Amino acid sequence: MTAHGVPENGMSHDRMRKDGMSQGRKSHDGMSGEPTSGAPQLTTDVTSPVGRTAGAARVRVIALISVVALLVTAGVVAGISYAINRLDRAIPQTDLFGSSTPTPDASGDLSPEPGPTTPPPGSDITGPLNFLLAGHDMVPGNPDRLAPHSDAVMILHVDASLTQAYLTSLPRDLLVNVPANEASGTGADYTKLTHAMTYGSRVPGSSERDLAQGFALLARTVSAYTGIDHFDGGAVLSFSGLARLVDALGGIDVYVDTPVTSKHMGPDGTSAEERGGPFQHYPVGVQHMEGWQALDYCRQRYSLSDGAYGRDRHIRQVVKAMITKLVSFDLLRYPQTAPFVIAALGDSITLDLRGRQLHEYVYALRNLRPEAITLVGLPGGSVFSGGSYLGESLAPIQAEYFAAVRNDTVGEFLARNPGLVNRDAPV
Repeated sequence: MTAHGVPENGMSHDRMRKDGMSQGRKSHDGMSGEPTSGAPQLTTDVTSPVGRTAGAARVRVIALISVVALLVTAGVVAGISYAINRLDRAIPQTDLFGSSTPTPDASGDLSPEPGPTTPPPGSDITGPLNFLLAGHDMVPGNPDRLAPHSDAVMILHVDASLTQAYLTSLPRDLLVNVPANEASGTGADYTKLTHAMTYGSRVPGSSERDLAQGFALLARTVSAYTGIDHFDGGAVLSFSGLARLVDALGGIDVYVDTPVTSKHMGPDGTSAEERGGPFQHYPVGVQHMEGWQALDYCRQRYSLSDGAYGRDRHIRQVVKAMITKLVSFDLLRYPQTAPFVIAALGDSITLDLRGRQLHEYVYALRNLRPEAITLVGLPGGSVFSGGSYLGESLAPIQAEYFAAVRNDTVGEFLARNPGLVNRDAPV
């Protein structure tokens, strides 16, 4: 290990952890279509069955954490034009919203020094802002995993001042109306949110899948559910980069709010399922986590009293821990770390900043600090019909929350509903 935990070859941790995680995904990974263990269960007279099954899903929380951290900690590298240019080049942008927004050209000098009268790039970005982030499990070339599923969905809201942010999640099994989609040739369906990307990714007459097309249908579905008619950016994410990113930064400090015992991994970072243990345990308190531990912690739901809702809460806590570490990390003192961070992000994320370059957000979000990011948990419960599990439903207060997002009054809303705020540090 080099300074701050950078592997000598930059790959050893990732290779070792991926081997362990590939074994750990053979059984429960917290993403099956089963009801949320321990969560409130809602009985309904719904008779429409879930329209189509998308198969077993896999959690992809690692890269989801990466992109949130990337957006809101962009200011940590402000003034380091070389690093900013490399970020713009390394992280691809494509049209994820189906809006034909021109993709920025990242081939030239991306961050020229502004002249004395030239405003810095991004100075014209104003709030409020909303970003849609989705993790997926698509593996090109793998016939068993060609169809992507949005296994983790988060919405980041930044207020008009660009100094306060709010992060919340939508359950992957949330029952929603997925609209008909001409591009994929799929009809409207009342089903789980995770299926929106699957349906949208279909390419008529082909076995191939179009991930960007799938994200576009997911965005339409989320917009219809939340009433947020425009997202200022989005990202689709795979999981491979974040463990490397965490390890490159020397690990992260995460506040564990309830005892968690892994159902997948042993204390040595390898799969413990086949050998029956021992399993990794995360006690209450601030815990220092390596990359594999951060992912493993975010995957657990069956040992939690609130099941998938607790797992989503833990993902948000890890997001904030990552942001805090990135902001506090001294890239000038440890410049050798930058290539590993950039490579991890580039390997896992595809962005659409709606015609903007990433370095523009470096400037626009320079005053957004980790302590100003509030984690919001929306309550809900499992929905059954005739004894069969259909999915999840959020409590009615979700409508008030998303109205506050649309009106940029989330701070006032949470002042009236403090119980929705997640703890991310000891009292």
